[in-house]
Amino acid sequence: MLAQVEEFLHFLAVEKRYSTHTIAAYRNDLIQLLQFLESGNVSSWPAVSRTHILDYIMHLKTREYAPSTIGRKIAAVKSFFHFLVAEGVLKDDPTVAVDSPLVDKRLPHPLSPEDVARLLAEPARSKTRKALRDRALLELMYATGMRASEVIALKVDAVDLEAGTVRCLGKGKKERILPLYDRAREALKDYLEKGRARLLQGRDEKALFVNRRGKPLTRQGLWLLIKEYAEAAGIIGEVTPHTLRHSFATHLLDGGAGLREVQQLLGHANISTTQIYTKVSTRRKREAYDQAHPRA
Repeated sequence: MLAQVEEFLHFLAVEKRYSTHTIAAYRNDLIQLLQFLESGNVSSWPAVSRTHILDYIMHLKTREYAPSTIGRKIAAVKSFFHFLVAEGVLKDDPTVAVDSPLVDKRLPHPLSPEDVARLLAEPARSKTRKALRDRALLELMYATGMRASEVIALKVDAVDLEAGTVRCLGKGKKERILPLYDRAREALKDYLEKGRARLLQGRDEKALFVNRRGKPLTRQGLWLLIKEYAEAAGIIGEVTPHTLRHSFATHLLDGGAGLREVQQLLGHANISTTQIYTKVSTRRKREAYDQAHPRA
């Protein structure tokens, strides 16, 4: 399968005269697709179906790529399969009926504080080992605004219950110490004392959050459990790990937190990235004004 990828890249370089940078981007995108297919035991391009492509798009979404990035990757995939059909390698193109994800240029849509409360209350309804884990997980995410990748990478020793903090390793391997509110600390304490060992079932595992088999929780597992709890809580619209991060940032700014402090908590390298949440906060205030003011 790799040979066909190389043939396509050669075609782009010789026939299309694409730049070295563009070809490198195509290479990365197609190798990523190839690795995904091979992990699913797909051993030839003719064996790839529309379902495989749709599964790949979902895989990209669970890894929290920006919509624009996903759109670019799918465009590269479409070009590659068009090439395979033109070269006679394939009879049918599995990407024909697959729409590229729309690039959403709108501001982030955080949950309301009321919706967050309903979401966090769902796992608290039960005392099973999974519920204890999920309550600790959701409380931690809303308490810290951590990225999904940061949460699933946490080790047990990153949590300091006595100090009420968690040590997070973010992008560029930059470490930040994040505070925990009391409910998050209590939820983590319950999980560590009553739930985690039951999930491990004797396994020696350093990851803080583990699945039912005692192995580290995956991005997809995190994505799915948040979706399930959001549906159970009756929350309308898509709720993802990043939704909790959006909500964390927006609610802090709504509550009067400074932009610099929120930047540091989120681990943004540039404050311009954080400033988008000031626009969200302003939009929410305007919506409240329009709904409440008698002359609006």
